[in-house]
Amino acid sequence: MKKLALHWQIIIGLFLGLIYGLIAANSGWQEFTADWIAPWGKIFISMLKMIAVPLVLISLINGVSGLKDISQLSSMGGKTIGIYLITTVMAVTIGLLAVNLIKPGKSFSEEIRQEMVQQNEAKVKSTEEQANAQKSSGPLQFIVDMVPDNFFFSASDNRNMLQIIFFALMFGIALILVPDQTKVDPIKHFFDGANEVILKMVDLIMYFAPIGVFALLGNIMVELAGDDPTAALEILKGLAVYSLTVLLGLLIMVAIVYPMALKLLANYSYKRFFKGLAPAQLLAFSTSSSAATLPLTMERCEEKLGVSNKVASFVLPLGATINMDGTSCYQAVAAVFIAQVYGMDLGLSEQLTIVLTATLASIGSAAVPGAGIIMLAIVLGSVGVPLEGISLIFAVDRPLDMCRTVVNVTGDATVATIVAYTEGELIAHPVEK
Repeated sequence: MKKLALHWQIIIGLFLGLIYGLIAANSGWQEFTADWIAPWGKIFISMLKMIAVPLVLISLINGVSGLKDISQLSSMGGKTIGIYLITTVMAVTIGLLAVNLIKPGKSFSEEIRQEMVQQNEAKVKSTEEQANAQKSSGPLQFIVDMVPDNFFFSASDNRNMLQIIFFALMFGIALILVPDQTKVDPIKHFFDGANEVILKMVDLIMYFAPIGVFALLGNIMVELAGDDPTAALEILKGLAVYSLTVLLGLLIMVAIVYPMALKLLANYSYKRFFKGLAPAQLLAFSTSSSAATLPLTMERCEEKLGVSNKVASFVLPLGATINMDGTSCYQAVAAVFIAQVYGMDLGLSEQLTIVLTATLASIGSAAVPGAGIIMLAIVLGSVGVPLEGISLIFAVDRPLDMCRTVVNVTGDATVATIVAYTEGELIAHPVEK
């Protein structure tokens, strides 16, 4: 396994996990899987989360403190946020075009709708409560949430990544502004060395990736099948058209929008980009979490794509928090799909509302599995679609979550590459490690 490239190791883990999951689901090994297989996946996710906060904090301080002046940071920040917003709007628009052309809700029977609503009543209620709590917090709450009142508390929770970014930016800027730089040189050297240590820790964690991915996918397959795999397959058939519509929108983003953006804005080969980022994309698929994938995404962008540490340490953590292209595309498809199932005809104004709401909701969304459902509840509420309709898509949410996380991570890396090119921070031939 050591002689194989990382992406091949992860692919083997995915493949074996899929086979095991199918066998386990049909052999009644649910309890064995939960006791002896699933924990390894949880350990792998915990290791990734363990390294995420120190990685973002140290690499961002290291990157910002290495800038010549504050103007570089403001230029990079403006480009980053601007491009992220543009790609998010494009993702929502593509999702709306796909769902309006294919109309997947028209192929969903009334019997299946009633059955799914009854089965998932408790989940819907929980989601509605979380969505209402987020909506009642006010339009500028996400800005308020960016500023930590206790940094150590923020560092203890991976969901507060924006607060970590805020603190790291202030610390890095303060290092630049100190008049006598000789006094802060030891601090800069410390963070430079700590950054190397953190990246080496990421390498060590990645040795465990094939086993972690195997455990994650094997457990997911068993959970999806439940106690009655045949019944689960029948439900999945009813959602096949919807799932294909979501996947079409995601595929357009990955195969058309991002390659065109890289070629036009950075003159960058998508073949080289895909080859360099593939392990991070596969890990994103396995974990369904942009935050958990962040350590590997940063490593691949710096070592394989040629993005400088200054850019990667700023653009990628920010993207893992506010850039949700795949999730936004999925929300657009899901919202109109549910409306179609209920016989509702959403006009242009309602669909423009979906674009605006999905874009704004993506900014404050946590980069963790399942956050898309909460965002979807907010989007549905904005256009008057019954929240009970969320129950229609619970069965396929996890596999689609895996796919849309791949798009989220790919979008983050695309923007990082473009910003690096425009800032003159893109290395033509990075050193292989």
